[in-house]
Amino acid sequence: IIADNLKHFGQPVYEYDMAQGIEDGYLAACEILRFDLFHDNKELSERERGVSRDDLQGKRLTDSLTGHPAALEQAQWHYEASALEDKLLMPDRVAAMAQDLFNHLLATGGPEQKTIIFCARDQHADDVAAALNNLYAAWCAQNGRPRLEPYAFKCTASEGGAQHLADLRGASRSHFIATTVDLLTTGVDVPCVRNIVFFRYVRSPIAFYQMVGRGTRLDPATGKLMFRVYDYTDATRLFGQQFISQFTPPKGEAESRPERPTEPTITVQGFEVRVTDAGRYILTDVDGKALPVTVEEYEQRLAARLVAEAPTLEAFRSRWIAPPERRELLARLPDAGRSAFLVQQLEDMAEYDLYDVLGELDYGLSPRTRPERAAAFMYKHERWLAGLRASTSATLKALVAQFARTGTDSLENLHVFQMPDVVRAGGLNALKALGRPADVLRETKERMFAA
Repeated sequence: IIADNLKHFGQPVYEYDMAQGIEDGYLAACEILRFDLFHDNKELSERERGVSRDDLQGKRLTDSLTGHPAALEQAQWHYEASALEDKLLMPDRVAAMAQDLFNHLLATGGPEQKTIIFCARDQHADDVAAALNNLYAAWCAQNGRPRLEPYAFKCTASEGGAQHLADLRGASRSHFIATTVDLLTTGVDVPCVRNIVFFRYVRSPIAFYQMVGRGTRLDPATGKLMFRVYDYTDATRLFGQQFISQFTPPKGEAESRPERPTEPTITVQGFEVRVTDAGRYILTDVDGKALPVTVEEYEQRLAARLVAEAPTLEAFRSRWIAPPERRELLARLPDAGRSAFLVQQLEDMAEYDLYDVLGELDYGLSPRTRPERAAAFMYKHERWLAGLRASTSATLKALVAQFARTGTDSLENLHVFQMPDVVRAGGLNALKALGRPADVLRETKERMFAA
Protein backbone atom coordinates (compact mmCIF):
# COMPACT_ATOMS: atom_id res chain seq x y z
CA ILE A 1 0.00 0.00 0.00
CA ILE A 2 1.40 3.42 -0.90
CA ALA A 3 0.06 6.88 -0.20
CA ASP A 4 -1.17 7.29 -3.79
CA ASN A 5 -3.28 4.14 -3.48
CA LEU A 6 -5.07 5.55 -0.46
CA LYS A 7 -5.41 8.92 -2.17
CA HIS A 8 -6.99 7.47 -5.31
CA PHE A 9 -9.07 4.64 -3.85
CA GLY A 10 -9.66 5.66 -0.24
CA GLN A 11 -9.54 3.40 2.78
CA PRO A 12 -10.18 -0.32 2.17
CA VAL A 13 -13.79 -1.40 2.70
CA TYR A 14 -12.69 -4.74 4.16
CA GLU A 15 -9.41 -6.10 5.52
CA TYR A 16 -8.55 -9.76 6.01
CA ASP A 17 -5.44 -10.16 8.13
CA MET A 18 -3.09 -13.13 8.19
CA ALA A 19 -4.21 -13.86 11.75
CA GLN A 20 -7.82 -14.15 10.58
CA GLY A 21 -6.75 -16.54 7.84
CA ILE A 22 -5.05 -18.73 10.44
CA GLU A 23 -8.01 -18.45 12.82
CA ASP A 24 -10.42 -19.50 10.06
CA GLY A 25 -8.28 -22.46 9.07
CA TYR A 26 -7.27 -21.20 5.62
CA LEU A 27 -3.58 -20.69 6.44
CA ALA A 28 -1.06 -22.81 8.30
CA ALA A 29 -0.37 -21.96 11.93
CA CYS A 30 3.02 -20.36 12.54
CA GLU A 31 5.60 -21.13 15.23
CA ILE A 32 8.43 -18.62 15.56
CA LEU A 33 11.87 -19.40 17.00
CA ARG A 34 14.00 -16.33 17.63
CA PHE A 35 17.76 -16.27 18.14
CA ASP A 36 20.45 -13.77 19.05
CA LEU A 37 23.99 -13.79 17.66
CA PHE A 38 27.02 -12.79 19.74
CA HIS A 39 30.58 -12.26 18.49
CA ASP A 40 33.58 -13.27 20.58
CA ASN A 41 33.09 -12.12 24.19
CA LYS A 42 30.80 -9.19 23.41
CA GLU A 43 27.83 -8.68 25.74
CA LEU A 44 25.61 -6.93 23.19
CA SER A 45 24.12 -8.94 20.36
CA GLU A 46 25.09 -8.55 16.73
CA ARG A 47 21.90 -6.72 15.78
CA GLU A 48 22.47 -4.22 18.60
CA ARG A 49 26.12 -3.37 17.96
CA GLY A 50 27.09 -4.57 14.47
CA VAL A 51 30.84 -4.94 13.87
CA SER A 52 33.46 -2.20 14.34
CA ARG A 53 36.93 -1.93 12.86
CA ASP A 54 38.34 -2.56 16.33
CA ASP A 55 36.55 -5.94 16.34
CA LEU A 56 38.54 -6.91 13.24
CA GLN A 57 41.95 -6.44 14.86
CA GLY A 58 43.85 -9.70 15.00
CA LYS A 59 41.53 -11.37 12.51
CA ARG A 60 42.43 -12.65 9.06
CA LEU A 61 41.20 -10.15 6.46
CA THR A 62 41.07 -10.75 2.72
CA ASP A 63 39.61 -8.94 -0.26
CA SER A 64 36.53 -10.99 -1.14
CA LEU A 65 36.95 -10.34 -4.86
CA THR A 66 40.67 -11.02 -5.30
CA GLY A 67 41.41 -13.25 -2.32
CA HIS A 68 44.46 -11.10 -1.52
CA PRO A 69 45.18 -10.02 2.06
CA ALA A 70 43.40 -6.82 3.06
CA ALA A 71 44.68 -4.16 5.43
CA LEU A 72 42.65 -3.23 8.48
CA GLU A 73 42.44 0.34 7.13
CA GLN A 74 40.48 -0.93 4.11
CA ALA A 75 37.60 -1.96 6.36
CA GLN A 76 34.84 0.46 7.29
CA TRP A 77 34.91 2.08 10.72
CA HIS A 78 31.64 0.38 11.51
CA TYR A 79 29.37 -2.17 9.85
CA GLU A 80 25.70 -2.16 10.72
CA ALA A 81 24.24 -5.62 11.23
CA SER A 82 22.42 -5.31 7.91
CA ALA A 83 25.80 -5.00 6.12
CA LEU A 84 27.02 -8.40 7.32
CA GLU A 85 27.37 -10.97 4.53
CA ASP A 86 27.03 -8.04 2.11
CA LYS A 87 29.91 -5.64 2.77
CA LEU A 88 31.58 -7.85 5.38
CA LEU A 89 31.62 -11.60 4.78
CA MET A 90 31.96 -13.75 7.89
CA PRO A 91 32.48 -17.48 7.22
CA ASP A 92 32.50 -18.22 10.96
CA ARG A 93 29.06 -16.64 11.23
CA VAL A 94 27.74 -18.68 8.32
CA ALA A 95 29.08 -21.89 9.88
CA ALA A 96 27.57 -21.17 13.31
CA MET A 97 24.14 -20.28 11.92
CA ALA A 98 24.08 -23.26 9.55
CA GLN A 99 25.03 -25.61 12.39
CA ASP A 100 22.34 -24.20 14.67
CA LEU A 101 19.66 -24.49 11.99
CA PHE A 102 20.74 -28.03 11.11
CA ASN A 103 20.51 -29.03 14.77
CA HIS A 104 16.97 -27.68 14.95
CA LEU A 105 15.98 -29.58 11.81
CA LEU A 106 17.33 -32.78 13.38
CA ALA A 107 15.26 -32.10 16.52
CA THR A 108 12.01 -31.42 14.64
CA GLY A 109 11.71 -34.31 12.23
CA GLY A 110 15.03 -34.63 10.44
CA PRO A 111 17.22 -32.68 8.03
CA GLU A 112 15.19 -33.50 4.92
CA GLN A 113 12.49 -30.86 5.42
CA LYS A 114 11.47 -28.44 2.69
CA THR A 115 13.02 -25.14 3.77
CA ILE A 116 13.61 -21.68 2.30
CA ILE A 117 16.49 -19.58 3.67
CA PHE A 118 16.60 -15.87 2.85
CA CYS A 119 20.18 -14.65 2.50
CA ALA A 120 21.83 -11.24 2.17
CA ARG A 121 23.30 -11.66 -1.34
CA ASP A 122 24.18 -14.31 -3.93
CA GLN A 123 27.56 -15.12 -2.38
CA HIS A 124 25.91 -15.55 1.01
CA ALA A 125 23.36 -17.94 -0.53
CA ASP A 126 26.24 -19.96 -2.02
CA ASP A 127 28.07 -20.09 1.31
CA VAL A 128 24.99 -21.15 3.28
CA ALA A 129 24.14 -23.91 0.79
CA ALA A 130 27.72 -25.21 0.90
CA ALA A 131 27.77 -25.22 4.72
CA LEU A 132 24.49 -27.13 4.93
CA ASN A 133 25.58 -29.63 2.29
CA ASN A 134 28.74 -30.35 4.31
CA LEU A 135 26.73 -30.82 7.50
CA TYR A 136 24.28 -33.11 5.74
CA ALA A 137 27.05 -35.20 4.19
CA ALA A 138 28.71 -35.64 7.60
CA TRP A 139 25.38 -36.55 9.22
CA CYS A 140 24.62 -39.15 6.54
CA ALA A 141 28.07 -40.70 6.96
CA GLN A 142 27.74 -40.85 10.75
CA ASN A 143 24.29 -42.43 10.59
CA GLY A 144 24.81 -44.77 7.65
CA ARG A 145 22.19 -42.97 5.59
CA PRO A 146 22.29 -42.52 1.80
CA ARG A 147 22.64 -38.90 0.71
CA LEU A 148 19.61 -37.53 -1.13
CA GLU A 149 21.06 -34.96 -3.49
CA PRO A 150 20.94 -32.18 -4.28
CA TYR A 151 20.23 -31.34 -0.65
CA ALA A 152 20.75 -27.58 -0.28
CA PHE A 153 20.88 -25.48 -3.44
CA LYS A 154 21.03 -21.83 -4.40
CA CYS A 155 17.85 -20.52 -6.01
CA THR A 156 18.53 -16.96 -7.15
CA ALA A 157 17.80 -15.01 -10.31
CA SER A 158 21.48 -14.72 -11.26
CA GLU A 159 21.82 -18.51 -11.34
CA GLY A 160 18.58 -19.19 -13.19
CA GLY A 161 17.26 -20.61 -9.96
CA ALA A 162 13.66 -20.44 -11.11
CA GLN A 163 14.20 -23.72 -12.93
CA HIS A 164 14.67 -25.42 -9.54
CA LEU A 165 11.26 -24.31 -8.23
CA ALA A 166 9.50 -27.34 -9.67
CA ASP A 167 11.99 -29.59 -7.87
CA LEU A 168 11.57 -27.73 -4.59
CA ARG A 169 7.82 -28.12 -4.96
CA GLY A 170 7.52 -31.63 -6.30
CA ALA A 171 10.64 -33.67 -5.52
CA SER A 172 10.24 -35.67 -2.32
CA ARG A 173 13.77 -37.12 -2.28
CA SER A 174 15.89 -34.14 -3.32
CA HIS A 175 16.01 -30.32 -3.35
CA PHE A 176 15.19 -29.89 0.33
CA ILE A 177 16.71 -26.51 1.22
CA ALA A 178 16.62 -23.50 -1.09
CA THR A 179 18.92 -20.58 -0.31
CA THR A 180 17.80 -17.37 -1.98
CA VAL A 181 17.90 -13.60 -1.79
CA ASP A 182 14.51 -12.52 -3.04
CA LEU A 183 13.58 -14.83 -5.92
CA LEU A 184 11.19 -16.78 -3.71
CA THR A 185 9.43 -13.80 -2.14
CA THR A 186 6.41 -13.60 -4.46
CA GLY A 187 4.51 -15.60 -7.01
CA VAL A 188 5.81 -18.95 -5.77
CA ASP A 189 3.39 -21.65 -4.70
CA VAL A 190 5.22 -24.28 -2.63
CA PRO A 191 2.71 -25.72 -0.13
CA CYS A 192 5.16 -28.33 1.17
CA VAL A 193 7.58 -25.75 2.65
CA ARG A 194 7.72 -26.26 6.42
CA ASN A 195 10.44 -23.80 7.41
CA ILE A 196 11.13 -20.17 6.55
CA VAL A 197 14.55 -18.99 7.72
CA PHE A 198 15.87 -15.44 8.01
CA PHE A 199 19.65 -15.24 7.69
CA ARG A 200 19.35 -11.72 6.24
CA TYR A 201 18.18 -8.49 7.82
CA VAL A 202 14.86 -7.19 6.51
CA ARG A 203 13.52 -3.64 6.85
CA SER A 204 10.39 -3.63 4.68
CA PRO A 205 7.19 -5.06 6.20
CA ILE A 206 5.92 -5.69 2.68
CA ALA A 207 8.98 -7.74 1.71
CA PHE A 208 8.88 -9.54 5.06
CA TYR A 209 5.26 -10.64 4.67
CA GLN A 210 5.98 -11.80 1.13
CA MET A 211 8.82 -13.95 2.45
CA VAL A 212 6.80 -15.41 5.33
CA GLY A 213 3.93 -16.04 2.95
CA ARG A 214 5.91 -18.82 1.26
CA GLY A 215 5.21 -21.00 4.30
CA THR A 216 1.56 -20.22 4.98
CA ARG A 217 -0.01 -22.65 2.53
CA LEU A 218 -1.69 -25.72 3.98
CA ASP A 219 -0.59 -29.03 2.47
CA PRO A 220 -3.08 -31.82 3.23
CA ALA A 221 -1.06 -34.27 1.12
CA THR A 222 1.80 -34.16 3.65
CA GLY A 223 -0.28 -33.38 6.73
CA LYS A 224 1.14 -29.86 7.03
CA LEU A 225 -0.99 -27.75 9.38
CA MET A 226 1.79 -25.48 10.67
CA PHE A 227 5.17 -24.10 9.65
CA ARG A 228 8.14 -22.68 11.51
CA VAL A 229 9.95 -19.39 11.14
CA TYR A 230 13.59 -19.45 12.27
CA ASP A 231 14.47 -15.82 12.92
CA TYR A 232 18.18 -15.04 13.36
CA THR A 233 17.89 -11.33 12.47
CA ASP A 234 14.84 -10.06 14.39
CA ALA A 235 12.84 -9.98 11.16
CA THR A 236 9.66 -11.05 12.95
CA ARG A 237 9.52 -7.67 14.70
CA LEU A 238 7.82 -6.60 11.44
CA PHE A 239 4.67 -8.59 12.17
CA GLY A 240 1.80 -6.15 12.56
CA GLN A 241 3.56 -3.15 11.00
CA GLN A 242 1.79 -1.12 8.34
CA PHE A 243 2.37 -1.71 4.65
CA ILE A 244 3.44 1.83 3.82
CA SER A 245 6.28 2.14 1.33
CA GLN A 246 9.09 4.64 1.78
CA PHE A 247 9.43 7.69 -0.45
CA THR A 248 11.64 7.09 -3.50
CA PRO A 249 13.22 10.23 -4.97
CA PRO A 250 12.74 10.96 -8.69
CA LYS A 251 15.54 9.70 -10.93
CA GLY A 252 16.83 13.21 -11.51
CA GLU A 253 17.41 13.75 -7.81
CA ALA A 254 19.17 10.44 -7.38
CA GLU A 255 21.40 11.03 -10.40
CA SER A 256 22.47 14.47 -9.16
CA ARG A 257 24.08 13.04 -6.04
CA PRO A 258 27.84 12.45 -6.19
CA GLU A 259 28.79 8.79 -6.43
CA ARG A 260 30.38 7.31 -3.34
CA PRO A 261 33.72 5.58 -3.88
CA THR A 262 33.43 1.83 -4.12
CA GLU A 263 34.60 0.14 -0.93
CA PRO A 264 36.03 -3.38 -1.07
CA THR A 265 34.03 -6.25 0.32
CA ILE A 266 36.10 -7.79 3.11
CA THR A 267 36.11 -11.40 4.25
CA VAL A 268 37.05 -11.81 7.91
CA GLN A 269 37.94 -15.06 9.64
CA GLY A 270 38.67 -15.74 13.29
CA PHE A 271 35.41 -14.79 15.00
CA GLU A 272 33.76 -16.95 17.61
CA VAL A 273 30.04 -16.70 16.91
CA ARG A 274 27.51 -17.87 19.49
CA VAL A 275 23.84 -18.49 18.72
CA THR A 276 21.50 -18.22 21.72
CA ASP A 277 17.77 -18.84 21.99
CA ALA A 278 15.68 -15.67 22.24
CA GLY A 279 12.27 -17.23 22.75
CA ARG A 280 9.59 -19.33 21.11
CA TYR A 281 6.38 -17.72 19.90
CA ILE A 282 3.11 -18.45 18.14
CA LEU A 283 1.55 -16.10 15.62
CA THR A 284 -2.02 -15.31 16.63
CA ASP A 285 -4.64 -12.58 16.60
CA VAL A 286 -3.97 -9.71 19.00
CA ASP A 287 -6.51 -6.90 18.69
CA GLY A 288 -7.08 -7.68 15.03
CA LYS A 289 -3.42 -8.03 14.05
CA ALA A 290 -1.22 -11.06 13.50
CA LEU A 291 1.39 -10.78 16.27
CA PRO A 292 3.74 -13.22 18.00
CA VAL A 293 2.87 -14.25 21.55
CA THR A 294 4.87 -16.57 23.77
CA VAL A 295 3.95 -20.24 23.79
CA GLU A 296 2.87 -19.82 27.41
CA GLU A 297 0.49 -16.99 26.51
CA TYR A 298 -0.85 -18.96 23.56
CA GLU A 299 -1.57 -21.94 25.82
CA GLN A 300 -3.28 -19.63 28.32
CA ARG A 301 -5.53 -18.32 25.54
CA LEU A 302 -6.37 -21.87 24.51
CA ALA A 303 -7.05 -22.87 28.12
CA ALA A 304 -9.37 -19.90 28.65
CA ARG A 305 -11.39 -20.77 25.54
CA LEU A 306 -11.55 -24.44 26.54
CA VAL A 307 -12.73 -23.83 30.10
CA ALA A 308 -15.40 -21.48 28.78
CA GLU A 309 -16.74 -24.39 26.72
CA ALA A 310 -16.22 -27.13 29.34
CA PRO A 311 -15.82 -25.77 32.90
CA THR A 312 -14.80 -29.07 34.54
CA LEU A 313 -12.87 -32.20 33.67
CA GLU A 314 -16.10 -34.18 33.85
CA ALA A 315 -17.80 -31.82 31.39
CA PHE A 316 -14.78 -32.02 29.11
CA ARG A 317 -14.75 -35.83 29.24
CA SER A 318 -18.48 -35.98 28.53
CA ARG A 319 -18.09 -33.86 25.41
CA TRP A 320 -14.94 -35.66 24.32
CA ILE A 321 -16.43 -39.14 24.10
CA ALA A 322 -19.35 -37.98 21.92
CA PRO A 323 -17.97 -37.51 18.38
CA PRO A 324 -20.27 -34.63 17.30
CA GLU A 325 -19.70 -32.75 20.57
CA ARG A 326 -15.94 -33.31 20.41
CA ARG A 327 -15.77 -31.94 16.87
CA GLU A 328 -17.85 -28.92 17.89
CA LEU A 329 -15.64 -28.34 20.94
CA LEU A 330 -12.43 -28.47 18.91
CA ALA A 331 -13.88 -26.16 16.26
CA ARG A 332 -14.57 -23.52 18.92
CA LEU A 333 -10.94 -23.44 20.02
CA PRO A 334 -8.48 -20.91 18.53
CA ASP A 335 -7.17 -21.30 14.98
CA ALA A 336 -10.17 -23.33 13.80
CA GLY A 337 -9.40 -26.06 16.34
CA ARG A 338 -5.81 -26.56 15.21
CA SER A 339 -4.52 -24.94 18.39
CA ALA A 340 -4.87 -28.26 20.21
CA PHE A 341 -2.79 -30.06 17.58
CA LEU A 342 -0.27 -27.21 17.64
CA VAL A 343 0.20 -27.47 21.41
CA GLN A 344 0.58 -31.22 21.01
CA GLN A 345 3.50 -30.61 18.65
CA LEU A 346 5.00 -27.76 20.66
CA GLU A 347 5.07 -29.83 23.83
CA ASP A 348 6.43 -32.96 22.08
CA MET A 349 3.31 -34.94 23.00
CA ALA A 350 2.86 -36.92 19.80
CA GLU A 351 2.45 -40.10 21.86
CA TYR A 352 -0.47 -38.59 23.79
CA ASP A 353 -4.09 -38.38 22.71
CA LEU A 354 -5.48 -34.85 22.46
CA TYR A 355 -7.67 -35.71 25.45
CA ASP A 356 -4.57 -35.89 27.64
CA VAL A 357 -2.94 -32.86 26.00
CA LEU A 358 -5.95 -30.66 26.75
CA GLY A 359 -6.68 -32.33 30.08
CA GLU A 360 -3.22 -31.46 31.39
CA LEU A 361 -3.37 -27.93 29.97
CA ASP A 362 -6.63 -26.92 31.60
CA TYR A 363 -7.73 -29.37 34.29
CA GLY A 364 -4.54 -30.57 35.97
CA LEU A 365 -4.89 -34.07 34.55
CA SER A 366 -1.77 -36.21 34.84
CA PRO A 367 -1.29 -37.10 31.18
CA ARG A 368 -0.84 -40.66 29.98
CA THR A 369 0.51 -41.72 26.62
CA ARG A 370 -1.93 -43.64 24.46
CA PRO A 371 -0.31 -47.01 25.32
CA GLU A 372 -0.31 -46.08 29.03
CA ARG A 373 -4.00 -45.15 28.93
CA ALA A 374 -4.84 -48.38 27.12
CA ALA A 375 -2.87 -50.39 29.69
CA ALA A 376 -4.59 -48.58 32.58
CA PHE A 377 -7.98 -49.45 31.07
CA MET A 378 -7.02 -53.13 30.78
CA TYR A 379 -5.86 -53.20 34.40
CA LYS A 380 -8.70 -51.26 36.04
CA HIS A 381 -11.47 -52.96 34.06
CA GLU A 382 -10.10 -56.47 33.99
CA ARG A 383 -13.13 -57.84 35.87
CA TRP A 384 -15.59 -56.07 33.60
CA LEU A 385 -13.88 -57.49 30.52
CA ALA A 386 -13.71 -60.96 32.08
CA GLY A 387 -17.48 -60.90 32.64
CA LEU A 388 -18.20 -60.41 28.95
CA ARG A 389 -18.41 -63.03 26.23
CA ALA A 390 -14.95 -64.02 25.07
CA SER A 391 -15.45 -62.62 21.55
CA THR A 392 -16.87 -59.34 22.90
CA SER A 393 -13.99 -58.92 25.35
CA ALA A 394 -11.44 -59.73 22.65
CA THR A 395 -13.02 -57.21 20.28
CA LEU A 396 -12.95 -54.44 22.89
CA LYS A 397 -9.31 -55.21 23.65
CA ALA A 398 -8.52 -55.02 19.93
CA LEU A 399 -10.28 -51.65 19.70
CA VAL A 400 -8.39 -50.31 22.71
CA ALA A 401 -5.15 -51.52 21.12
CA GLN A 402 -6.13 -49.53 18.03
CA PHE A 403 -6.57 -46.44 20.25
CA ALA A 404 -3.09 -47.04 21.69
CA ARG A 405 -1.68 -46.79 18.19
CA THR A 406 -3.55 -43.81 16.73
CA GLY A 407 -5.91 -42.20 19.27
CA THR A 408 -9.58 -41.35 19.75
CA ASP A 409 -10.50 -40.77 16.12
CA SER A 410 -9.50 -44.31 15.20
CA LEU A 411 -12.26 -45.71 17.44
CA GLU A 412 -14.88 -43.85 15.43
CA ASN A 413 -13.51 -44.52 11.97
CA LEU A 414 -15.95 -46.53 9.86
CA HIS A 415 -13.10 -48.79 8.77
CA VAL A 416 -12.01 -49.74 12.29
CA PHE A 417 -14.18 -52.87 12.19
CA GLN A 418 -12.38 -53.94 9.02
CA MET A 419 -9.00 -53.98 10.76
CA PRO A 420 -7.61 -57.55 10.79
CA ASP A 421 -7.14 -57.66 14.58
CA VAL A 422 -10.70 -56.48 15.19
CA VAL A 423 -12.16 -58.89 12.63
CA ARG A 424 -10.27 -61.85 14.11
CA ALA A 425 -11.49 -60.97 17.60
CA GLY A 426 -15.15 -61.05 16.59
CA GLY A 427 -15.80 -57.65 15.07
CA LEU A 428 -19.07 -55.80 14.97
CA ASN A 429 -21.22 -58.87 15.64
CA ALA A 430 -19.35 -59.50 18.89
CA LEU A 431 -20.26 -56.01 20.13
CA LYS A 432 -23.91 -56.47 19.17
CA ALA A 433 -24.09 -59.26 21.72
CA LEU A 434 -23.63 -56.59 24.42
CA GLY A 435 -26.00 -54.00 22.94
CA ARG A 436 -25.90 -51.24 20.35
CA PRO A 437 -22.28 -51.02 19.15
CA ALA A 438 -22.34 -47.21 19.50
CA ASP A 439 -23.44 -47.52 23.14
CA VAL A 440 -20.78 -50.15 23.82
CA LEU A 441 -18.09 -47.93 22.33
CA ARG A 442 -19.29 -44.97 24.38
CA GLU A 443 -19.13 -46.97 27.62
CA THR A 444 -15.67 -48.23 26.71
CA LYS A 445 -14.45 -44.67 26.10
CA GLU A 446 -15.99 -43.50 29.38
CA ARG A 447 -14.08 -46.18 31.24
CA MET A 448 -10.85 -45.61 29.32
CA PHE A 449 -10.74 -41.83 29.73
CA ALA A 450 -11.61 -42.13 33.42
CA ALA A 451 -8.84 -44.70 33.97
